[in-house]
Amino acid sequence: MTPTTAPWLLRTDEPRPQPRVPSDVEYHRVFAGEHRRIGRGLLAIALVFVGLVGIARLFLMAAAAVDENLLGRTGFTPLQQAAGALALAALIPYSMLVQRLLYGVPGRSLHSVSARFRYGVFARSLLAFGPLVVVLISLMFLAPGDPVEWSTADLVGIFLTTVLLTPLQAAGEEYGVRGLMFRVVGGWTRHPRSGAALGIIVTTVLFSLLHGTLDPYLLSSYVLLFSVLAYVTWRTGGLEVAVVLHTVYNATALLLATTMHVDLGGALGTRAEASGSLMTLVPGAGLVVVAAVVGWMTRTSGPARTPRAERAERAERVATDGREADRRALMPEPSRG
Repeated sequence: MTPTTAPWLLRTDEPRPQPRVPSDVEYHRVFAGEHRRIGRGLLAIALVFVGLVGIARLFLMAAAAVDENLLGRTGFTPLQQAAGALALAALIPYSMLVQRLLYGVPGRSLHSVSARFRYGVFARSLLAFGPLVVVLISLMFLAPGDPVEWSTADLVGIFLTTVLLTPLQAAGEEYGVRGLMFRVVGGWTRHPRSGAALGIIVTTVLFSLLHGTLDPYLLSSYVLLFSVLAYVTWRTGGLEVAVVLHTVYNATALLLATTMHVDLGGALGTRAEASGSLMTLVPGAGLVVVAAVVGWMTRTSGPARTPRAERAERAERVATDGREADRRALMPEPSRG
C-alpha cells in the first residue's frame, strides 16, 4: 500500500491548520486585539506562577515522602531532581490548557507560529548553537570548588534524570514563560515591536526574580539568559531555539557539577545566599552573540508570522485531503466475486 502521509520521522515543518488563531501576526501577538484584556492577562500570569510553584511543591513533597519513608533518605537525591524536572515539564500541557480556557486559542499554537513543534528548527539550532553553549558553561567550572562525596548510585541517577528529563524541564519553563506569559504581555500594546519589548522585559524581570537571588552577578546572568530566550522566541516565531539553549545550558551545568562532585543540594538550597563572579557572566555574554546571530539571520524576513489566510486555508485543505486519503486506504476493497 502506498503511504499517503509522511511518517513522524520524515515530516516537514509545514504549518498546520490554526482555527481561532489570527493570520499573519508575530508569535507574541496572537492574543492582541481591539481590547487589551489586561485583567485576563494578569489572571493568566498568576496561573503561570501558580503552576511553576504549586506543581513543583506537590511533586517535591511526594518525592520527599518516598525518600524518607521508603528509602530512608533526606536532602537532595536523584528522586528529588526527577520530581522537580517532571513538575516543570507539566507546565507544557498546563500552559496550553490555560491558553485554551482564557483565550480560546488551541494549545498547539503555543509551539510556534506553525502550530507545531518545528523539529527542523530545533535540530538546526542544536547543531549551530549547542556546542557554543557547552563551551561557555564549561568555562564557569574552571574555578576551583570544594567537592563532596557522591555514591555511585546517586551519580548514575543524576546522570539519567539530567539526560532524560532536563529537556522536558527546560521546555516546560519555556512554554509557561516565553510562551504563554510572553504572549499575554506582548498583546497589551498597540504595536508589535513595543509588545515584543514589553514582553521581553516583563518576562525576564519576573522570572529572574523568581530564582531568588539579588547577587548582582547571578541576577545579571539570569537577566542575560532569559532576555536572550525571549528575544529568539520573538524572532523565530516559536519556542524551539529557546528550548535548545535552555536545555543545553541546564544539562551541561548539571553534568559538569556531578562530574566534579559539586554539592548540588547545597547550591540549590542556598541560592539566596550564593554569590557569583565575573565568570558567572560568561555564558550570558556568549548567548548575546547567539541572539545577534538570530537577529542577523532574520533581518530581511523579520520575525516569523502565522500563515496568511490563503495559506492557512490551503493547509486546511491539504490536511483534510490527507485524512480522507488515509481513511479510504484503510477501507477494505469491495469483493469482486
